[in-house]
Amino acid sequence: MAIRLPVSNACPSGIANPQRQQRGHASTTSTAGAVAAVAAPPSTFAPQTTRLSAPSTIAVNTRHAAPVAPVFAPARRNGDKTTLASMWREIQGEGDWAGLVEPLHPLLRAEIVRYGELVAATYKAFDLDAGSKRYLNCKYGKARMLQEVGMAGAGYAVTRYIYAAPDVSLPGVAGAACPSRWVGYVAVASDDTARRLGRRDIVVSFRGTVTGSEWVANMMSSLAPARFDPADPRSDVKVESGFLSLYTSEDGAGRFTCGSCRNQLLSEVTRLVKQYKHEDVSITLAGHSMGSSLALLLGYDLAELGLNRDGRGNHVPITVYSFAGPRVGNMGFKNRCDELGVKVLRMVNVNDPITKLPGIFLNEKSRVLGGRLELPWSCACYTHIGVELALDFFKARDPACVHDLEAYLGFLKCLKGTKVKKQGAELAGKARKFDLRQSFDAAWRWQMTAIQVSDLVQSLGI
Repeated sequence: MAIRLPVSNACPSGIANPQRQQRGHASTTSTAGAVAAVAAPPSTFAPQTTRLSAPSTIAVNTRHAAPVAPVFAPARRNGDKTTLASMWREIQGEGDWAGLVEPLHPLLRAEIVRYGELVAATYKAFDLDAGSKRYLNCKYGKARMLQEVGMAGAGYAVTRYIYAAPDVSLPGVAGAACPSRWVGYVAVASDDTARRLGRRDIVVSFRGTVTGSEWVANMMSSLAPARFDPADPRSDVKVESGFLSLYTSEDGAGRFTCGSCRNQLLSEVTRLVKQYKHEDVSITLAGHSMGSSLALLLGYDLAELGLNRDGRGNHVPITVYSFAGPRVGNMGFKNRCDELGVKVLRMVNVNDPITKLPGIFLNEKSRVLGGRLELPWSCACYTHIGVELALDFFKARDPACVHDLEAYLGFLKCLKGTKVKKQGAELAGKARKFDLRQSFDAAWRWQMTAIQVSDLVQSLGI
């Protein structure tokens, strides 16, 4: 059911030159099973919609989907103003954001922007200087990274950097393994920030696609079983094979780390949950483009293995903030994420083609005929997950802005009355030059479609 409401403070459609970024409930599984899953990576690898348009509308599709005293006492309401600490569970999606997106609640909007800026830090810290020893990795050490990118007051301490390398072959580079590259970081809220938020927040931020091997991985649109839990592989839960490869592939010769992206993440998040086991804890996963896919895979992985439990046995909420994210898996994946209570809020520009991939033709809209008959190829259809907050912006002089993270954040800030400012011109220029060397023409969409048709033929046994 679509509901349209006027937006009195909507931003003009012409956003001023934002910096361009690269494209880019819990399980009852035993602890032994979870440890085994971390140690041994897998052998294989009718969303809600809220629309904020620059002209004037919001469209929303609505889905119906004695606690222990917290260490950080929730703040109380001050008159008519509700503090973040008093309603953090709702902001993190406990009620599927019901009543918070129609209209967009100022606290939720502020949190979306805040997590988006933590993701933007990955681009600002990413080294695009081909002559640097840290080329395609982070320019700074963990202790000063946020400070160096202008976020000293973020209130988080970076605890670990995350690296990933897809198991793919680059065109024209036969037999060469793809080295691990820095894709993001894990951070934890400081004491002061934890008091303000009402809980100890563990954040994982992921950047989008930059390197050639990551572009190749993004093109691998065939579905593959996730099989994260060795005790219950769930062959019906399938995800895009390229994202899965990036998440699970090992790189024993990595310069800065070894082990898969998956093992790095599970071990660090589990360590932090255990460290703060006597506090109220939240796990927030945020990413842009490809990074949102990694965030969603991690959220599902943690929940499937039952690693989101605190020292009191309570469920630790997992929330994914997805910016310009593509589809990740099939209906089995979506249903399982819903069962496990993984909450996903997707920020989507309706003019952004990346958010419509993979699954240009085989998607959630082509699974059922007439709302009743499930079609034979439904198992090969990609499906979006969670609640969608749809934005609507486009700039004719800079079409690439439709996928730009800063443009996403600028539009959301503009709705609040702030101006979008151009910043980081030097970095943006380097990113554009690098992106030109990695991108390909419009034919890639048809290539992905051909791959999906091939998968459909195989699934039907034709």
